Amino acid sequence: MTDDMGVYIRLNQEFDKHDVIWHSHREYVRGKVHTNTIENYFSILKRGRVGVFHHVGPRHLKRYIGEFNFRYNHRKIEDAA
Repeated sequence: MTDDMGVYIRLNQEFDKHDVIWHSHREYVRGKVHTNTIENYFSILKRGRVGVFHHVGPRHLKRYIGEFNFRYNHRKIEDAA
């Protein structure tokens, strides 16, 4: 799922199922189709990069992304009691 930014429209050619939310037409949700989840993920990634990792070089970018993927995917797990 993406918004209607021009660069994303080509994703229809790469993926079998690609839904578009048309923000330019004031559409923000259609049933279960929305971009809120990815926008939330990117906001966490951006805050982490600015607040914790002040410089992220291209050589290690995949490692930083991997760490934030792990953090995001395990965000609801509580400590053992």
